[in-house]
Amino acid sequence: MDHTRPTTLADVAKRAGVSVATASRVLNGSPHKVSAGLAAKVRAIADELRYAPNAQAQGLARSTSRVVALLLHDITDPYFGQIAQGVLAEAAERDVCVVIAETGIDPDNERDQLASLGSLRPRAAIMVGSRTTETDAEQRLSRALEDLRAIGTAVVNVGQPSLPGSCVHPLNREGAKELATHLAGLGHRRFALVTGPASLRVVAERREGFVDGLPVEAGVEIIDAPFSRDGGHDAGMRFAAMSNRASAVFVTSDVMASGFYAALRESGLSIPEDVSVAGFDDVPVAADLYPALTTVRLPLSGMGAQALRLALDGEEEQTVTIEPELIPRASTARA
Repeated sequence: MDHTRPTTLADVAKRAGVSVATASRVLNGSPHKVSAGLAAKVRAIADELRYAPNAQAQGLARSTSRVVALLLHDITDPYFGQIAQGVLAEAAERDVCVVIAETGIDPDNERDQLASLGSLRPRAAIMVGSRTTETDAEQRLSRALEDLRAIGTAVVNVGQPSLPGSCVHPLNREGAKELATHLAGLGHRRFALVTGPASLRVVAERREGFVDGLPVEAGVEIIDAPFSRDGGHDAGMRFAAMSNRASAVFVTSDVMASGFYAALRESGLSIPEDVSVAGFDDVPVAADLYPALTTVRLPLSGMGAQALRLALDGEEEQTVTIEPELIPRASTARA
């Protein structure tokens, strides 16, 4: 260790083999509880390293702030709206105030939004959205989250378990694989896969899971499009123009699928007579499309509530996996 600089909380955490958040809970007086044995170990190492707690950090950690920061990629997207609904419902039961910020698919914007919310001294920060393959930007975001944790702010990510703190992790890959098996069981062998941006890990998970669930002899046409209703519409127009179309299409989000539906209708194609279509998420619109959309259900509102419970009650970082559920509806039929 470099003895020319003061010992930091991160130094104590590393020596004790615990997270920075756990060390903060012990040394800065956070209301989150830590086992007596672990607390004694952290205090002993802090004494050994002559760690001097930061008075401001102690004040923040002991703060009874009622504010929870909720960062979403797109508040207009029903996927994020349903998760936010779950957070807000749980917050009402817990007497905490939720401040919502929209970030887009941009880790640096997420970091900037966190910085702007810092003056509110949030009790927790909940990040909702797929992590990206932009490694440097994700690392910058991780450092910002570690800074928050060091002063007692709990951090929870709804998505992939790659950020500091706890995680609510939907099993996208497994859900997509089950859907592929279902479509193959209906006799389909020629498939199209409508995906979102390659930089999103959720896209990779759903794409890989779907391909993994197909028979070895199956053919797959990949159609890339923006992760939006308009992106799905564009993909649908391109699909309709193909001369040798697949008999079944997996659109990797229900919102994209709604646009895909519209494009097929405009092109004179019928679902499922001309092509079977399936989505993912089971947002409310999925059951209202005509015909109702076969999809993979995630309990989105429940995921939001779970995230807030982890933020307020979790004593250690943990990952809670969310099992998807296949929901067959009228948009898919036998080949």
